[in-house]
Amino acid sequence: MLSAQKPVELPLWPDGAPNTNGLTGNQEDLEGGRVANVVNPSITVYRPAKPNGMAVIMCPGGGYGRLAMNHEGHDMAAWFTTQGITYAVLKYRMPNGHNEVPLSDSQQALRIMRQHAQEWNVKKLGIMGSSAGGHLASTTATHFTDAETRPDFQILFYPVITMDPAYTHMGSHDNLLGKNPSKELEQKYSNELQVTPQTPPAFILHSSDDTVVPVANSVNYYTALVKNKVPASLHIYPVGGHGWGYNDSFLYKRQWTGELEKWLREINK
Repeated sequence: MLSAQKPVELPLWPDGAPNTNGLTGNQEDLEGGRVANVVNPSITVYRPAKPNGMAVIMCPGGGYGRLAMNHEGHDMAAWFTTQGITYAVLKYRMPNGHNEVPLSDSQQALRIMRQHAQEWNVKKLGIMGSSAGGHLASTTATHFTDAETRPDFQILFYPVITMDPAYTHMGSHDNLLGKNPSKELEQKYSNELQVTPQTPPAFILHSSDDTVVPVANSVNYYTALVKNKVPASLHIYPVGGHGWGYNDSFLYKRQWTGELEKWLREINK
């Protein structure tokens, strides 16, 4: 068995970021593999022994206040690389009220992956995210500005999609936009309103009993995708709550991994 190569961590902005979130000091390492106060954003790239041409960038969740780097990040690496998929975990900066900062980091991650496309055998590059990271991933999928910043597909785990106070996750809303944002700003980052026929294909997972991020986030995004004739796959499990990531404790882990593996194979044809 060929072993995958050691992961490589690459800084997103070796010469300094083009914007700031106003946060300084050192990264805070919290319990359970969570990090806060990211000042040096990066991607950690896991390369498979036999790359199949696909790559995906994962945006961990954490309400736009911290990042769950393990069960919504590094823990999934082997699952992807075993399938031949190059897997990158994005450690992005928190908005701290500067709503453009996380998106600039995810777009830069796409650029870096594409700069290495030949060397790493990357032909199809997707964006993936959990919870608030799912908001960042869906923002990346709906707010791209050119071919370089458009992902080829998107994978969303129990994502925050909307900024509509009626059913958003208020912590993510306030951390991204501030406590009293304009209606226009809320609409701009309500990604169900930003879908077009150019939005990349989507694979979406959620639990019906999620009390943190209402399942309507995924349902309404899926409906918008279908309306725009974007290929979309929606998997809603009856139980599981919120934040299961790659945890074995999630009752439907065997189902979602099987479904996603099949979908990735189909999309790579």
